[in-house]
Amino acid sequence: MIALMHVAKTFGARLILRDCTAEFNEGTVSLLTGENGAGKSTLLRIIAGLSQPSSGHISFAPEDPSIGFLGHQTFLYPALTALENLAFWQKAHGLPADESTLLGMLEHVNLARHAHERAGVFSRGMAQRLSLARVLLQRPDVLLLDEPGTGLDQASQAMLEEEILKARKRGATIVCVSHNLERARALADCVWRIRDRRLELEEAGS
Repeated sequence: MIALMHVAKTFGARLILRDCTAEFNEGTVSLLTGENGAGKSTLLRIIAGLSQPSSGHISFAPEDPSIGFLGHQTFLYPALTALENLAFWQKAHGLPADESTLLGMLEHVNLARHAHERAGVFSRGMAQRLSLARVLLQRPDVLLLDEPGTGLDQASQAMLEEEILKARKRGATIVCVSHNLERARALADCVWRIRDRRLELEEAGS
């Protein structure tokens, strides 16, 4: 579970988020909505530990979960091949990086034939699929998705949605921002909206 307690964020004199309190439970998909610039990406980055709240705090139960973050920044190294990128991130997370496992994941995201190509020459969709492979290999306890369908074709989008459902089934806590609200709502157990810089529960699934 992720618990946000009175989280606020400012950039200089600009207030982005204020008094955000919420709980995101294990084995659920929470959709985070709001208008452009509402602070959705900022909130995900705070949960991921990539940005610090200006006030308030976040707690996890159990403590110190593994966190997978898929956002606008792919966290790929352009000079490394697809295979080398996955190997790097596996080792960074203290996970095994045997080549057969990595190639299997590249096959899963339809990038096996590009395994030895540098990530810097990939299209946006290819880079997004490689970044998705990076996250899936971690099997994280917490999965944070910021517009994860960016650049993905229909087949890749379907694969992404299947992986979200698998993560929920194994008990991961999933928080997602998506421009495709209709498809995202169909996956979500609950919907949170950022309105007037605050976080409110809009609806809950059955």
